[in-house]
Amino acid sequence: MKKEDKEKVAKKILRFLFLILLMTFFTLYLSQATGYYEFTEHKRVVFTNEQIKKFEQDVAEGKNVQIEDYLENQNKNYDNKVSKFGLQLSTMIGKYVKQGLEGTFNAINKWMES
Repeated sequence: MKKEDKEKVAKKILRFLFLILLMTFFTLYLSQATGYYEFTEHKRVVFTNEQIKKFEQDVAEGKNVQIEDYLENQNKNYDNKVSKFGLQLSTMIGKYVKQGLEGTFNAINKWMES
């Protein structure tokens, strides 16, 4: 590869990395400037305070208290068309890779036996 070509490739890589860093900076800056993080933390604090009040009320009423009744549901549902497609694609790729590897090793085995 010529020296000029190497310099062009290096410039393209550096430009790409700079753009990625710039986009990351702007994303973080905008999220901070709009108060996104503070808002999500505020929602968590409000939820926690509501659950504490509910717990105290249930204890005062003498109800049977279970910790699961006061915790946020941590199980997120990621089922959608994109994830289902990704799973199908991954399964299909895995199937063909397995067939290819088995065929390759069978051919190597036959070659070694003869």
